[in-house]
Amino acid sequence: MLVVGLTGGIGAGKSTVADLLVAHGAVLVDADRIAREVVEPGGPAYQPLVDRFGPAIVDADGLIDRPALAAVVFGDPGALADLNAITHPAIGVAMIERKDAYAGSDEIVVLDIPLLRAVHRELLSLAAVVVVDTPTEVALARLVGSRGMDRGDAEARIASQVDREARLEEADFVVDNSSDQAHLGDEVDRVWAELVSLRAGRAGRAADPGS
Repeated sequence: MLVVGLTGGIGAGKSTVADLLVAHGAVLVDADRIAREVVEPGGPAYQPLVDRFGPAIVDADGLIDRPALAAVVFGDPGALADLNAITHPAIGVAMIERKDAYAGSDEIVVLDIPLLRAVHRELLSLAAVVVVDTPTEVALARLVGSRGMDRGDAEARIASQVDREARLEEADFVVDNSSDQAHLGDEVDRVWAELVSLRAGRAGRAADPGS
């Protein structure tokens, strides 16, 4: 098993790259999807969130009202810290469990982590980090043009994330998504070939520990 972290800023096209990697044969573990699962009724973060933030964050169907919760923590660093302290460990445990399900296989397991940090490399035993990169102005244009976001909101969301240069410093491989779909496809083809080569090299070293 080769475990790879995938990250990128909002508007960079990370989800598209994840889909292309899956089409190549990768196994995807999506942190955003797990984040939604852990706050479902019965999930490990559901009751702790209700206990901390109150019944106002629960909708008529008994589900966590994500916009209501976001409104509570927005602009309140303490509340946001509490939210992260409840959800992040639950997300991390679930990601490790799903990753470990492929232990001993020859799968390339891609962990899609929007807020990937240096600590994740050791915590999740990442063999490599792939960063989907696009210029800030290009990402901004996509958010406004394709997603219909207000420009001020899009700028605020970009500004709230990890600095682009800091993200690139963590990269072992970079997927450039500054152009069109054909270019992106070529970029993913290139990175996939590098990941396959990395997997082969690690398998060779494991088979010949004296080398």
